[in-house]
Amino acid sequence: MLTISNNVSLDESEMTFEAIRAQGSGGQKVNKTSVAIHLCFDIEASSLPDFYKEKLLVLKDKRITKEGIIVIKSQQHRSQEQNRAEALKRLAVLIKSVNIVQKKRVPTKPTKGSVNRRIQSKKKHATKKRLRGKVNTE
Repeated sequence: MLTISNNVSLDESEMTFEAIRAQGSGGQKVNKTSVAIHLCFDIEASSLPDFYKEKLLVLKDKRITKEGIIVIKSQQHRSQEQNRAEALKRLAVLIKSVNIVQKKRVPTKPTKGSVNRRIQSKKKHATKKRLRGKVNTE
C-alpha cells in the first residue's frame, strides 16, 4: 500500500514491477543478476481521484509517456527490494508534486529612488569611460 495523502492511497496491484539488469560497471555479479527495477503505473486505469489524474496527464515530465503511463527506473542499490522501495518513493513524490499549488507572483515596480540611483550610476560610469578615450591635441 502506497500512501499519497490522508485520503489517497494506492494498492501495489495497480503497479507493475519488472526486474532488469542494472547498467554500468559492477564486476562479476552484474551480468547475471537483475537488481534494477522498472515500475510502470497507468494513470488512467488507477484508483487516483480525477484531480490527480488530470494534473499528472498535463505534467511535462519525461517519465510520463504519451499513453499516460509513468515509468520509473531505479538501479541505485545493490538489492532488488531496496530498488523497489526507491521506485515507490519516487512515484509517491511525483504524485504528491501535482498537489502543491504554486504561489502566484505579484509583479512589483522599482522605487523612484532606486531608478534614480541606477541612472546616476550609469551616467557616472559613462563619463569615466568617455574620459579614457583618445585625447585631441589639435
